[in-house]
Amino acid sequence: MSMLTPPGMGGKYRITGDKYPRMRRSRRRGRLVLGLVASAAALGLIGWGTLQLIDVFTGGGKKAAAAGAKADCGTRATPSASAAAAAPKPGRITVNVFNATPRSGLAKQTADELKKRGFKIGDVGNATKEYDKKVKGTGILLGPASSLNTSLPVLATQLGAAERRTDAARKGTDLDLILGNGFKTLTTKKDADKALAQLAEPQPTSTSSKKTC
Repeated sequence: MSMLTPPGMGGKYRITGDKYPRMRRSRRRGRLVLGLVASAAALGLIGWGTLQLIDVFTGGGKKAAAAGAKADCGTRATPSASAAAAAPKPGRITVNVFNATPRSGLAKQTADELKKRGFKIGDVGNATKEYDKKVKGTGILLGPASSLNTSLPVLATQLGAAERRTDAARKGTDLDLILGNGFKTLTTKKDADKALAQLAEPQPTSTSSKKTC
């Protein structure tokens, strides 16, 4: 009887050869290893989260705030160059002064005052039949379409109550000041200068930005 033969089994169930029955590994061991790996991963995540919280409450939060402040600086709207260039100075504007009232000498008197205030003076005289004795208000400011948001508002600072008109077919850049029956005098120089200063200040736009910090 072989030594590998269990007692009482006789030679009928003798085990021969050099191979033995394979024994399965215990499933408990595999589960234990998997549990240890999961626990280690969980502890690592908890530790990383703790470090992040410490960083926020110490120096990391300040750095983030500083970065946010810099981002805000980069998005603040600032005056654009086009806005500043939209209002030309009086010295670059030529004004024709026409008298549509029965009062003689009014056009020359007004033209002389505008010249003192820095405007260039073109033609001076009586208004054409289209406007002569037909302007009931203070006056009419007439210019090409391109002057609507450029030179026309500048001239309007000298006579705020005047009506503004544009003519798409009009050539050149000259403006007409047609004095009406309601005209008495130009806006005082003090008020006109104040209005010019406000007009010269460029308005903020969303198309341009500048860091201010």
